[in-house]
Amino acid sequence: MCSEYEQQISYAEYCRVMQDLALGIPTHQTELDMPAANDIKIGEMAPVIRAAGDNILELTQMKFGFPATRTRGPVFNFRSTGKHFGDSHRCLVPASAFIEYTGRKCPKAKHRFTFVSAPLMAIAAIWRPSRKGQPAAFTMLTTEPGPDVEPVHNRQVVVLHPSNWKAWIDLTKPEKELLCPLPAGSLRMETRRYQPTGE
Repeated sequence: MCSEYEQQISYAEYCRVMQDLALGIPTHQTELDMPAANDIKIGEMAPVIRAAGDNILELTQMKFGFPATRTRGPVFNFRSTGKHFGDSHRCLVPASAFIEYTGRKCPKAKHRFTFVSAPLMAIAAIWRPSRKGQPAAFTMLTTEPGPDVEPVHNRQVVVLHPSNWKAWIDLTKPEKELLCPLPAGSLRMETRRYQPTGE
């Protein structure tokens, strides 16, 4: 499942998107809140979008993946099918692409998915406040694969259409309407061979 994504959207572009959607931007935010990263992996800090009151969404840094426990590793993907999130802290993960890999031997195939109709995508997620000295953390929600992802994986992260970003934060629509794959042609896939460093 998705354990890596990239964030190459500039803060200026982010602000343009938010303004087009009529979503407020806190005055204290700067480009430092939206750092670029070629790859964001489990355990790393990254920006998420969450409610900040008064119909404003803010960027804040959180750790990718709920902390590991004695019996399991970090939770970086969470199945959304059939679940309700009214009591959860909901957020969006801004990304320029998410990554999936196929193949068991190196070099593997690296599949990079981007949103066709806009440079910025938002992945539905939930977050938890900081605990026991650990920073606040988020996990991405997953659903059945849409036609664009199904050829390479049996699950996919939930990529929300921009018109549903605020609906997810406020949960003003049913989960089954929001947490589903996008129609065919919504995501563009680029595939290349991947050889990890040192292999």
